[in-house]
Amino acid sequence: MILAGDIGGTKTNLGLFEVKEGKLQPYFQRSFPSKDYVGLEAILTAFMQQAQQPPTAACFGIAGPVVGGQCVTSNLPWIVTADNLASTLQLKAVTLLNDLEATAYGIFELEPEEMVRLNQGVAAQGNAGIIAAGTGLGEACLFWDGQRYIPSASEGGHVDFAPRNPLEIELLRYLLKKYDHVSVERLLSGPGLLNIYNFLRDSGYGQETPTVVERFATQDPSSVISAAALLGECQLCLKALNMFTQIYGATAGNIALILKAVGGIYLGGGIAPKIIEKLKDGTFMAAFTDKGRFSSLMGSIPVRVIMNEKTALLGAARVAANTLNKGEEVKR
Repeated sequence: MILAGDIGGTKTNLGLFEVKEGKLQPYFQRSFPSKDYVGLEAILTAFMQQAQQPPTAACFGIAGPVVGGQCVTSNLPWIVTADNLASTLQLKAVTLLNDLEATAYGIFELEPEEMVRLNQGVAAQGNAGIIAAGTGLGEACLFWDGQRYIPSASEGGHVDFAPRNPLEIELLRYLLKKYDHVSVERLLSGPGLLNIYNFLRDSGYGQETPTVVERFATQDPSSVISAAALLGECQLCLKALNMFTQIYGATAGNIALILKAVGGIYLGGGIAPKIIEKLKDGTFMAAFTDKGRFSSLMGSIPVRVIMNEKTALLGAARVAANTLNKGEEVKR
């Protein structure tokens, strides 16, 4: 029995899997609100009490940099170590991965209908990349070695935000009054969408809608903004979502250039599936391909949205299965 986990700033998904004829078969899965627990060990204890089935191998994808089997989480007050998890689970060792690295492994577990194409592109063998906006912003690489893809972790979500036009320069100046360092995650995340909304409101680019303000008091603001924008209820929300989508497309395009990702770009995370209709309207791809002399190359790159929210969980399960088959555990 394999235990896999996808640990994010908002929720932690855990699952037990069996491997039958090389395929992962779900056995028992649960989701936990991450911020309600003092650490991952507490969640694992609760999960195992429910599952009543000890694992023989375990792998966890976690939002944050994993170095030497340890991760100081980016959006939670946790320090997670492979050794402590192994002790909690009574295993010799466990594998820790960055959550986007786990997502990269999980892509190969998906069916074609579990993705939505934003750009058909031209099929080519070469590197690929993943960008995932959610509670934070994650990025990962899939390096093509001539025969197969090798996922590799990244902390590219924390690079400097690079404005592309006068309005985005205004946005950067606005955020520099709030943050010492304006990373691209400050824009491409749930809190990032709210930052964009507040900038447009405070800078006189739109008026708040009373019903939207009322919802802020009881609901997640970023969800309120995106829902109101998609329903056409609030012009300020629509402007914020449009700007968010443009920055998302431009940033994904930057990743594609850095990696020469002719193998494709994948959008993961929790936000993309929720705003899929906005992503499909051309705004994202216009910003993605807007790279001057390289616009033609950018137009040839396939771009897909991952719709299965359990992709990182599946990737972690596959890594656990692989380490079990090899008779070894891995600390990243």
